Amino acid sequence: MQKINLSSFEAVIFDMDGVLVNSEPFYVEVEQSNFRKLGLNISEQEHQTYQGTATDRMWKLIKERHGIGHPVDELVEMTNNLVTPYFNSLEEIEPMPGVELLLKKLKAEGIPLALASSSYRDVIEIILRKTGLKKYFEVVVDSRLAGSSKPEPDIFLLAAKELGVLPERCAVIEDSTNGIKAAKTAGMYCIAFAGPGSELQDQTRADLIISDFSELGF
Repeated sequence: MQKINLSSFEAVIFDMDGVLVNSEPFYVEVEQSNFRKLGLNISEQEHQTYQGTATDRMWKLIKERHGIGHPVDELVEMTNNLVTPYFNSLEEIEPMPGVELLLKKLKAEGIPLALASSSYRDVIEIILRKTGLKKYFEVVVDSRLAGSSKPEPDIFLLAAKELGVLPERCAVIEDSTNGIKAAKTAGMYCIAFAGPGSELQDQTRADLIISDFSELGF
């Protein structure tokens, strides 16, 4: 298999959930539990359309589509009250297989790295600390900092700006439909990681689809 040459890019931007860590199944379980509590009948197909976007955007869309009366802030808090304590309770979090080796190689090549995640900052910091991956990233951007969530491109454009690299000179590693759309709208080369939890995501807009980080060369 021909490998893409990552050293041809001036920066690489990583998504977190579903790329750095296998956290998507946990989020799905939490969200489905909350849907049941609210008496919402949300199909798996609809649920998958929210993967990769921020929790507040997900709840705004659900309110519009299903007419629930709860304020978005209350719904976000209901989710965060389960997510943050869960990640805090873990002694350590295992990175996705092969991702730390890739990060080490990119750092050795002197390629600047950023993390651009739709998760909230407290969760990002917990995961980066407990995986031991924080040291690899010069820039960390979340959707609140960017002002909008994936599939809007703002989070990737801000990451590129903070790295001092033009968007077209960046490669993005994503797993979700929303994330891939955001990266391509930002004018970046997008690599889709077909890892656990991404089976129902449409990755066809990506420039390259991989199932193992060892498929990426230098």
